Amino acid sequence: MTASRTPPLLAGTPERARFTAVLRAEWTKFRTVRGWVLAPITAAVLCLVFTFLVANGTHTESCTGAGICKPGHAFVPTGPDGRAVADSYYTVGLRLTGDGTVTTRVTSLTGVVSTAPAGVAPAQAQRTRPGLPAWAKAGILLRPSTRQGSAYAAVMATGGHGDRLQYDYGNDRAGRRGPVSPASPHWLRLTRTGDTVTGYDSADGTTWAPIGTAHLTGLPATVYAGLFVTSPVSFRTSAEGSRTLATAAFDHTTIDDRAGVGGRAASGAWQGQSIGAGQQDFYPTLRPGGFHRAGGSFVISGSGDIAPAVVQGLLGTGTPSSSLPFGLTVALIVVIVVATMFITAEYRRGLIRVTFAAVPCRRRVLVAKAVVIGAVAFVIAAVAAAAAIPLGEHVLRANGAYVFPVGALTVLRVITGTAALAAVSAVAVLAVGTIARKSAAAVAGGVVVFVLPSIIGSIGSGDAVEWLYRLTPAAGFSVLQALPRSAQVDYPYTFANGYYPLAPWAGLGVLTAWAALAFGIAAVLLRRRDA
Repeated sequence: MTASRTPPLLAGTPERARFTAVLRAEWTKFRTVRGWVLAPITAAVLCLVFTFLVANGTHTESCTGAGICKPGHAFVPTGPDGRAVADSYYTVGLRLTGDGTVTTRVTSLTGVVSTAPAGVAPAQAQRTRPGLPAWAKAGILLRPSTRQGSAYAAVMATGGHGDRLQYDYGNDRAGRRGPVSPASPHWLRLTRTGDTVTGYDSADGTTWAPIGTAHLTGLPATVYAGLFVTSPVSFRTSAEGSRTLATAAFDHTTIDDRAGVGGRAASGAWQGQSIGAGQQDFYPTLRPGGFHRAGGSFVISGSGDIAPAVVQGLLGTGTPSSSLPFGLTVALIVVIVVATMFITAEYRRGLIRVTFAAVPCRRRVLVAKAVVIGAVAFVIAAVAAAAAIPLGEHVLRANGAYVFPVGALTVLRVITGTAALAAVSAVAVLAVGTIARKSAAAVAGGVVVFVLPSIIGSIGSGDAVEWLYRLTPAAGFSVLQALPRSAQVDYPYTFANGYYPLAPWAGLGVLTAWAALAFGIAAVLLRRRDA
């Protein structure tokens, strides 16, 4: 057999035509073997079945603002866009009619942290030590009502991020930097003009700088406006987090609205209330908070947070793709068997010699097989994911679980990423089959290298799992990530909490690198050794 000799069938044809002919021949081989055609379809069905089983076995002990809470279930408010939010704080305020301005000065912001983890009951978490989370907040809040999850805009001083304007839970603008202290107080101002709310800060109460503007569509004529304090769960010393409580001192608090000209001092109409600190509220608070007043000055304590709800372990939530990984893993095992058989069957029967006699360029044969098996895996996985995602979401909702809403582009990215994951894995295992040349060894090697790390990661925890999803082919499962990270929340975004350590396409890149390595070794060995 001479590798450089071109058979008469391909003699005188361009290189592209030669590859097309080889590709057509490999596709014919694949589609004429009934088992190879039925196996990918079986993989898609198994993906759907196991997605259903996982979703059907998922239950939650929380309910959202969109549903009715069962006894013992925690209430999770949902924001204007339907996403779960944290909305727990203590506020002292009143009703503001029409356009107006609220001004205050924050002279101190201190806090305490519970020595017990957030999971214990509040009554058991009363022992504290000094500590102030970076996202502890004290400032001015304006919203249509104090109903949890309603739209809002707030200008605030924070424990470690300076002054901020935040609105509708996911929007954040930075102002002056630096901590609050009696020697360095922070002046804050919130102005309403129609549906537009603007936040300002100042170092002296005379020269004001705008931080940002929020547009709260449909803001009613009369709104709630007041001072507020809140302090989120701290993860600095505990992976489970600890409840915290912040205390802030306010003075020079004035209101300028249609009922008062020139800025009147806070009057007796101001009332305090604790929001989201009840037994049925999901966000862990140290205690309900409270306030003390002397004239126009206030000392207010509060616990909780006003931010996106990313504490998934506490929420017991899912995403449209959260039920897919196990079903996808089962489907990948079937794809691995087919991909290895696509090459090893020819070795076992001796047909590989016939193939190489017809096409002496062995690399062209390997590439053609990779295109065929990769395309088959891509299409089957895309169809399976497109069906499994709405199925899992429907079953989760039927079980009363909150499903984190994601956009159509995110769903499309998950479907495309799942298809790419299957295609790259199939090509990689085809290369393993080329290296091993024996079906049993190739299937075992493919499962160990390309599936086992994801199985270990799904049942394990800790840093080892994080590295599995960074360095091994399991990183490819990052394409299923649908939960967003929030810069407004200090939280351990770990795999155990529903977050992959790599971005979706970065994780797919790691898998592709492994596949490229396997494919390169296969190409070298295929050229050097006898058929």
